[in-house]
Amino acid sequence: MVPNRRLTAIIAWCLYDAAAASFSIIVMTFIFATYFTLKIAENHIVGTYQWANATSLAGIIIALASPLFGAIADHAGHHKRWLFFFSALCIVSTALLWFAYPHQGVYFTLTCVVLGTIGFEIALVFYNAFLPYLAPKAYLGRISGWGWGCGYLGGILALTITLVLFVKTNIFHLDTQTAAQIRIAGPFVAIWYAVLAAPLFLFVPELPSPSTTFRSAIHVGVKELMGTLKKLPHEKNILIYLISHMIYTDGLNTLFAFGGIYAAGTYGLSFEQVLLLGITMNMTAGLGALSLAWIDDYLGSKITVILSLFFMVILGIPILFLHSKAIFWVMALLLCIFVGPVQSASRSLMVRLIADKEMSTEMFGLYALSGKITAFIGPWLLGMMTLFFNSQRVGMATVLVFFAIGALLLFFVKENKFSTLTIEKGYV
Repeated sequence: MVPNRRLTAIIAWCLYDAAAASFSIIVMTFIFATYFTLKIAENHIVGTYQWANATSLAGIIIALASPLFGAIADHAGHHKRWLFFFSALCIVSTALLWFAYPHQGVYFTLTCVVLGTIGFEIALVFYNAFLPYLAPKAYLGRISGWGWGCGYLGGILALTITLVLFVKTNIFHLDTQTAAQIRIAGPFVAIWYAVLAAPLFLFVPELPSPSTTFRSAIHVGVKELMGTLKKLPHEKNILIYLISHMIYTDGLNTLFAFGGIYAAGTYGLSFEQVLLLGITMNMTAGLGALSLAWIDDYLGSKITVILSLFFMVILGIPILFLHSKAIFWVMALLLCIFVGPVQSASRSLMVRLIADKEMSTEMFGLYALSGKITAFIGPWLLGMMTLFFNSQRVGMATVLVFFAIGALLLFFVKENKFSTLTIEKGYV
């Protein structure tokens, strides 16, 4: 192990989180989601329903593809090539959102969003697989938390630039009649993603893997994946965790996809206010991920996730029933403190439960599967409840139910907590 090389690789790995976060924050949550429902769709209720359907479709495809690609990569290698391919799919699809004009192109916009989401999520399967090789076990939770923290901070900076340069000041005098000052966010995210992702491909070594032809890897990968799925009912600890992760992640994904839409439609926040909300929410989430990462290593990943979900439910209740914008802001920011720890501790808990590190990509494929196999249910249920009751409040209430059920199931998971004195030699 060469400390300087390890540190450089960890920094490059964290920067990828900052790169990818721009897509999640700007496209899926605070800009294009809001822009689509308010300016492209027929109205914000129909737009919420259409966006939910697109998100659900992407979730189904990701659920089917993630574990398969993970299994293939574990046998054919070339993890960085797969990561590059799916990152490029997200980047190109996002750049094409420049052509998402107001009051037209509903299906074009949704197609770009679906393809971009698929690229974004499957890329994370390969990205997460680097964590057990980069992080000493004693610092697993902290490095995972630092990655998420960098993601949130990168998202804050990207969102701030979008707000200041394009939306608020329109410094480049873009045509507001065609919403060019908003559509430019697509190409901007593409450039941001590509630039900050580049260090990973330059400074993080390829993962060790068997040398197998691609055709053989498909055969072996599919066979072992089926074998793993058949064994899961007998691996009760991992199975319960994956079911729990499936449920509360469904809630998180729905919250991310509809947070900006809810703020605009229910609390009447303007487009600029939604962007400002996104910046401040991601700031608190990033600070939460960075500052609470030590809890993961000292109290355990499971306790970190349970406590965070509990506080998210408690803080989410006032957002559903109250009407004050000031209280909404306060509760939303407090809730976001616990979003980062949920995500980072979930990833490190998965690493702690993986017995065979050599199968990390396949296992993270199953981890992605658990986060996406029912990903269509959260948005679909929110969309249906919103449409049926003609109320975004009723739709958003479903998110808290997912959090509560996921937290309860986690009590039955037995965590393999590493001692803080145990440091594993890395591959760098």
